[in-house]
Amino acid sequence: MSRPPRRPDARRDARPGRRLRDALARAAVPALPFAWLLAFFGLPFLIVLKISLSDPATALPPYTPVLDWDAGVAGWSDFLAALDFENYRTLAADPLYLDAALTSLWIALAATLLLALVGYPIAYGMARAPRRLQPLLVALMVIPFWTSFLIRVYAWIAILKADGFLNQALLALGLVAQPLTILNTPAAILIGIVYAYLPFMVLPLYAVLERLDRGLIEAARDLGASREAAFLTVTLPLSAPGLAAGALLCFIPIIGEFIVPDLLGGADTLMLGRVLWSEFFSNRDWPLAAAVAVVMLLIVAGPLVLFREAEARQMERP
Repeated sequence: MSRPPRRPDARRDARPGRRLRDALARAAVPALPFAWLLAFFGLPFLIVLKISLSDPATALPPYTPVLDWDAGVAGWSDFLAALDFENYRTLAADPLYLDAALTSLWIALAATLLLALVGYPIAYGMARAPRRLQPLLVALMVIPFWTSFLIRVYAWIAILKADGFLNQALLALGLVAQPLTILNTPAAILIGIVYAYLPFMVLPLYAVLERLDRGLIEAARDLGASREAAFLTVTLPLSAPGLAAGALLCFIPIIGEFIVPDLLGGADTLMLGRVLWSEFFSNRDWPLAAAVAVVMLLIVAGPLVLFREAEARQMERP
């Protein structure tokens, strides 16, 4: 019985096409994140940056200068020459914006520190709990997300106001002689922010602490370290990546937080999120609002750069 004839030519013809498809597939994998960033961060940021460099105007887009595509290189030259930093000079000259930036910065730093102090014991307790209970504890931490963020913040008004639940409890316990003024103060903002962002601090910490090798702690105890010394020299340094990730997840959105300061902070506590909203929707000064947004982005970019450098140094360690 004779064998069927082989077709080497057809097989060779198929290989270049397959290699091309494989090369395109390999190139598409790293290209997708960059395409995503370009489409949903790079291009919107360039639009906001262009508006921030445009002439001040009240809700009359498109904001001048406008690029004349038909003019070619001369059009680009005229367009770039007409951009200016007038809106940024306005931000620098008016102390209101500087105060808002400083207030946002200190509230974000204080809230992140409080979140770390409150969230670390919770995450540590969840990680040391019996494994059969850990899914339930994680679910209890996530369940508040099932309720509207706005409703949860509104609930704090009923708790913190002069005749609210907190003051009634303090009066009933005899801890205060008269109701405390908590609502419409920076303290109310910190309470609301710590409550709202606690899962963002706890869950990254829990993920790191749950994977921590307990044999290292037992080895430290066997070598004579006390429970506190073992925690400070083993557990705390090894959980630093989770702590840093949680701090970033909290600090960055708190800088631009709008709902909590608006509902709990009153009119005297001005943060960048409220300034941004006022410039966009009340004053309708889009170029100035865009400049505020760019400044806010620069503020949150600093911690991101520091975090990336710390990660790179840690990976370079032997």
